[in-house]
Amino acid sequence: MDIRKITTRKIYEVIADQIQDQITSGQLKPGDKLPSTKELSERFEVGRSTVREALSALKAMGLVEIHQGEGSYVRTIDPGDVSLPEWNSLLMSRETILDLLEARQALEIANAGLAAEKRTEDDLRRFEAILERMKLHLGDEEEGERSDMEFHLTLAEATHNEILGRMIDSISSPMQLAIRETRRLQMYGNRAVSEQLWQEHQAVYEAIRRGDAEAAREEMRRHLFHVERVLVSFLR
Repeated sequence: MDIRKITTRKIYEVIADQIQDQITSGQLKPGDKLPSTKELSERFEVGRSTVREALSALKAMGLVEIHQGEGSYVRTIDPGDVSLPEWNSLLMSRETILDLLEARQALEIANAGLAAEKRTEDDLRRFEAILERMKLHLGDEEEGERSDMEFHLTLAEATHNEILGRMIDSISSPMQLAIRETRRLQMYGNRAVSEQLWQEHQAVYEAIRRGDAEAAREEMRRHLFHVERVLVSFLR
């Protein structure tokens, strides 16, 4: 007698599955633009944050592309693309999360140093806007997570190296899914911890603003050590 383990599914996973089915069945074709977050939240009768989680899951699976300010599009799959593991199966893998954290550390520290050398005035203004929003929403789980991800993606873009930008983006999406609840519970929802995170991001920014690559790398190393210490303790 074959028995399948009963699992409790989150709402965003159910929504992601429905959209995935439409993509794989051909109802949604490569290049098609998905409805806006607002429209999807109304159709599914859920909050926008839940829709964003579903879209992040689809992005992690390589099914959609999310363009800031433009919307989400069904991704055109290149037959030559490297086949990645199914991220859904990795959500409970401690080893995979640790590998992602290690890869992220190597990339982020390098990005911080390079950004200090190559950042533009426009990059600095973007960092300042993110940090201001982060400071205004200390203790806000959803906004804290969003601002954190935006800071690190902006950091990658400030390197003005397209390959590095793609690499950090490919790591960020699955990692965000794998440790989403942990990050929110242990970090963004705690005002004292979220304030410390803001200070750490601010220190990275200040080093980048000064053009001090060595200090930028060290501040990023210190920040990631704090973040990973919290996450690893939870995974144990």
